[in-house]
Amino acid sequence: MNSEFDIIRRYFKRAASNAALGIGDDAALIDITPGNELAISTDTLVCGKHFFADTDPYRLGHKSLAVNLSDMAAMGAKPRWALLALTLPETLAQQNQTWLQQFSAGFFALAEQHHVELIGGDTTAGPLNICVQILGEVEKEKALRRSGAKSGDDIWVSGTLGDAALALQHLLGKIVLNPDEIDQCLPALLTPAPRIELGRRLIGLAHSAIDISDGLVADLGHILQNSEKSAVIHLHSIPCSPVLKKRLPQSVAMACLLAGGDDYELCFTAPTAHRAKITMLAAELRMPLTCIGEISSGEGLIVKDAQGKTMTLETTGYDHFSTGNR
Repeated sequence: MNSEFDIIRRYFKRAASNAALGIGDDAALIDITPGNELAISTDTLVCGKHFFADTDPYRLGHKSLAVNLSDMAAMGAKPRWALLALTLPETLAQQNQTWLQQFSAGFFALAEQHHVELIGGDTTAGPLNICVQILGEVEKEKALRRSGAKSGDDIWVSGTLGDAALALQHLLGKIVLNPDEIDQCLPALLTPAPRIELGRRLIGLAHSAIDISDGLVADLGHILQNSEKSAVIHLHSIPCSPVLKKRLPQSVAMACLLAGGDDYELCFTAPTAHRAKITMLAAELRMPLTCIGEISSGEGLIVKDAQGKTMTLETTGYDHFSTGNR
């Protein structure tokens, strides 16, 4: 029979090289690089709320860390350490070693890609829940914040938006994607790519940033609220895949693009004087970076359609206490 300590030892304990003390004691010990400060974030994924019970465990291990790495990217921080708290059903813990092996393999594959060490956490019995805390470093007073947007800033987004939400709508049976379309959209939902390098390179270029986890409108709204600014974005400028684009302006596709969430792309604002540098950065990183609007004084967010008319939004984003399952 697996005890919680057996599970930790077999699947999650590894030697720490970037921490003074890692897994195995009451707390981990870390040394902060001089001149830096800690960036800390945590996210919880709940079975039936954030992922399906039959989700591939390798991909789930990847995503459980990826959503936290995305928070580091939004701050321009370098991720260094992670803590993992797992609540496992007893049948899974005792009878499904393959699940544990695959989950830990997915987690550590992404951790190694970004040089992140797992240095602690907790394991307990109960309904399947995954909580990760991420710690990173950023140069003092250089972190990107939601509160830094300035009037006249351009609004940019990385990558394309809406595919993760579109894949979820397919899995929920609300729309039907053909096999090629689901193959194109599903990776965005199950294995998002955190934009760590982009976030770090935006320090000195961007005034503010946020990762898009709850939908473009909702997350850009956080920048506006914290910066006490307003904005206009243009629907035709928002980058999306051909799979989603051909479904516009259907209401489901529109909701996925503007408010679907689970994109884990970066939304950031930057002065117009930096347009050329950001375009060069996009080419260097081989990553689409698209200007979709502008920041102004006042309050509120306006979305304009291709004819320049203000759109009425049916939904503004995901909220854990007012929205159904992801």
